[in-house]
Amino acid sequence: MLENWVVMPTRLPLIRRRCHVCASARFGPSGKFRVNANQKLIDVWLLALCTGCGETTKLTVLERTRVRAIPSGLLDRLLHDDPDLIAELLQDPAIQRRNRVCLDWEDAWRLDTGEPDRQGAEVIEVAVHFAARIPVRVERLIAEGLGLSRAEVERLTVTGNLVSAVKPSGKLSEDFTFTVKR
Repeated sequence: MLENWVVMPTRLPLIRRRCHVCASARFGPSGKFRVNANQKLIDVWLLALCTGCGETTKLTVLERTRVRAIPSGLLDRLLHDDPDLIAELLQDPAIQRRNRVCLDWEDAWRLDTGEPDRQGAEVIEVAVHFAARIPVRVERLIAEGLGLSRAEVERLTVTGNLVSAVKPSGKLSEDFTFTVKR
C-alpha cells in the first residue's frame, strides 16, 4: 500500500537573530519590503519585527543593484509587498547566509497524511513530499504520521521493520520514501 504525505507550511517561519534592544532571539517577518533607490542603483531589504519588543530589523535582499538588472516582474512584486515573494526569499539559502540568520519552523508546519486506510496492510510504503524547505527530524515526522511514539519508531528501525534510505535520527527538508512492515 502506497501513501503520500505532504509537509506543508502553516505560516511564515520566525527568523533567528538576536535583537540589539531586548536580547530576544526571534524576529517575525513584517510582510513589507523597504526599497531605496539612489540614481540608477537600488537597495532592497525585507523588514522583520522583534517578537519581544517590536524593534525593526532589515534583511538585505538586493544591495547596490542596477535597476535595469532587476526583472520588471520582480521589481513590481517588491514594490507591492508580495507575500509569496516574502516566503520565497525567506527560504533562499543565499539570503540566509548573507544576513547570517536561520529560520525557526517550530509550530509553523503540519503533516498532511490524507485519509490512510491501513487495515490489514502488512507493508506500508510512504512517499513524503515537502511543499517548502522545512527542516524536520525524520523520526518525529514518521512518528506523527503513523501515530507512534518516537521510541517506537526507533525500535522499528532497530528491528528492521522500518526501512529508509535516509537516517531517521537526522533532519531533512527534501522528499524521501520509507517502508514499514507490521
